[in-house]
Amino acid sequence: MTDKAAIRATGKRAQQMIDALAAISASPDNLTRLYLTPEHKRAAELVEGWMREAGLSARMDASGTVRGSLPPGRAGRSGNKSLLIGSHIDTVIDAGRYDGNFGVVAGLLAVEALKARGIALPFGLEILAFGDEEGVRFPITLTSSAIAAGVFETATLDQTDRAGVTMRDALTAFGGNPDGLAAEAYPADSVLGYLEVHIEQGPVLERTNASLGVVTAIASQSRHHIRIRGEAGHAGTVPMPMRRDALAAAAELIVGIEAIARKDRRNALVATVGQMDVLPGASNVIPAEVRLTLDVRAATDDARRDAVSAMLSLARKIEAVRQVSLSFDTYLEKPFAPCGARLTAAIEAATSEVMGKPAQRLLSGAGHDGLSMAHLCEYGMIFVRCRGGISHNPAEFVTEDDMGAAVEALVETILELARQEEAT
Repeated sequence: MTDKAAIRATGKRAQQMIDALAAISASPDNLTRLYLTPEHKRAAELVEGWMREAGLSARMDASGTVRGSLPPGRAGRSGNKSLLIGSHIDTVIDAGRYDGNFGVVAGLLAVEALKARGIALPFGLEILAFGDEEGVRFPITLTSSAIAAGVFETATLDQTDRAGVTMRDALTAFGGNPDGLAAEAYPADSVLGYLEVHIEQGPVLERTNASLGVVTAIASQSRHHIRIRGEAGHAGTVPMPMRRDALAAAAELIVGIEAIARKDRRNALVATVGQMDVLPGASNVIPAEVRLTLDVRAATDDARRDAVSAMLSLARKIEAVRQVSLSFDTYLEKPFAPCGARLTAAIEAATSEVMGKPAQRLLSGAGHDGLSMAHLCEYGMIFVRCRGGISHNPAEFVTEDDMGAAVEALVETILELARQEEAT
């Protein structure tokens, strides 16, 4: 029987910890905490302190990820293997306070709950606070989990932020070690699996009146840079039929991209133009160049590829008709990543028990660190209801009761995996 008072107390504690993290920001007016910044360092040190208070041995690794370890409490068939539990402590610009941060807090509170109940596990636990998942400062996502999973590409260290600082130099200034990243990868035979608690960032759980959900997979995703070059001219003297307006071409393309995405109703296809720069950017000059980003996601790799192909075909037609030049480059591609069957079954049993009703299964349209960790081991995710489905927004909100329920579901998932260790 779920102890509602205990769940509420856990949720209150979670909120206090999240508020403490939210106070660490680059701006006094909003929450912004990017990778390898002074704010990242302060947040990492706070989490490291919490880990030590929870009885974990803790350290900040060469990439800025905070790792807290708890060895096995008793013998088990997996020997010294560990179950990894993590999320990220970086944010987008002007962020909500629960995205990523709650997953780290949930892992810590689960460890405290297990210790308070005197439970000794037949495997180790490692809590991970990744420094970069969002990919805001540098144009690459999931940096920290890619390092942990052993799939980080060292060429990424030469990527620069908007100030021209390379990731290598930023990591060195932070106190990390660019040359020590490969050594931070977990050996595959040392890991049982990876679990993550995360806010849903969507409206499904709220609409179905469910506090928790079971993630079945993370959607296929790609990101693209599109550059359209036309010709600058005087806004008052060049007749409309003679213009090569890069922004007008971009506007036609954006509307067409939206139409392609809206037409597909079977594959959870979504497409977003999220960033656009217009040059030269003067009110009395016809735009000569537009640079924009395109994010495409779908429930299958084939559906996403077909959509991108249709969008590229449209772009070429617009290029020809409007007499502009266009480049369309892919800079990120993440395949469809199904969650592991064993972990998903354990999560489903745990969330159903905590909620007192069958758990809701969901596809995650958002990318998460599990995309990287899937290269290392089986992964599973618990989603938590967020008000209005709002995320990447200061209005992001999760109730204390729902946070407490998520921590309890994580504890029950860990206990179910421990029972499986004993039964085999």
